[in-house]
Amino acid sequence: MKLFMREHLALTCWVVVILLTVVAVFWYDGYDHWLTAVYAVSLGLFLYAGYLIIRYLSHRSFYSRMSQSMKSLNEFVPLNEAVPLSLALEKLLDSQYGHYHAHLHRLEQRQQEYLTFMNQWVHQMKTPLSVIELTVQDQEDDDPRFKSIREEADQMRRGLETVLYVARLDTFEQDFSVEPVTLKTAGEEAIHELKRFFIRNHVYPEIQMDSSIVVQSDAKWIRFVLVQLLSNAIKYSSGSEQKIYVRAYQAERSIVLEVQDQGVGIPKSDLRRVFQPFFTGENGRHFKESTGMGLYIVKEVLTRMNHRIDLESVYGEGTTVRITFNT
Repeated sequence: MKLFMREHLALTCWVVVILLTVVAVFWYDGYDHWLTAVYAVSLGLFLYAGYLIIRYLSHRSFYSRMSQSMKSLNEFVPLNEAVPLSLALEKLLDSQYGHYHAHLHRLEQRQQEYLTFMNQWVHQMKTPLSVIELTVQDQEDDDPRFKSIREEADQMRRGLETVLYVARLDTFEQDFSVEPVTLKTAGEEAIHELKRFFIRNHVYPEIQMDSSIVVQSDAKWIRFVLVQLLSNAIKYSSGSEQKIYVRAYQAERSIVLEVQDQGVGIPKSDLRRVFQPFFTGENGRHFKESTGMGLYIVKEVLTRMNHRIDLESVYGEGTTVRITFNT
């Protein structure tokens, strides 16, 4: 009703102006029977009110539907009225929805093709990496150059694995399996995967957790998250000769997993943006390997698994990242 009144407010004012103009013309022409003038104006307003009533009754469901917010496109299309305006709008919406659906289908198809290409490319790149690793495997102790090649190959392999995991985010529900996960085992696996990265950057891991701490989650994704957090901790603690702690403990009705480093830390002005994609902040100017995607991907994964992530950092002292598992 409100929408109907707002739409016809200007027309109502215009009708009143027309009626008063007609009366004024007759009045200035010498016709001074004001009762007849009032009767004529009242009759005109009565007929106009009749038009508004008929108009509202014939378009009531249309105006009612137009006043409601839509939850999906399918809800808005059927207006179920035979009046010209409703039919024209319904036809227009059907056409628009068809174009939208076709465009969306093309975008989904292109995205799927892109993901397929990326997956195939990553798997193809793993083959030459494996060859490189096998080639230098027995030569690392004899020539430091081979050791450097092996370290760079490890970093490339981790990067390729990250690409695969990010590609799986779009089909996360199909790739997610809840099971009991022993956090100490997950931490040891992540540290083992990064052992050369630890040695190269002269930082050392220390696990402070009991083997009995178990959470309900996905072991594969938890390991991926830990690898990302440990990689960040190593990168920003490089050369410090300090330890990186991996802890897990019970906190009220939840279990908390911590990764703490004693590296450069994060400036206070950057803390609120660290989970945004491609944000590297002040540290990104000094560490050229920063992409700004690590913490963003971690938060995306943990949010989809219904786990919470918090970050505390003091610039120049270090960073602590906490993952909270509800029990």
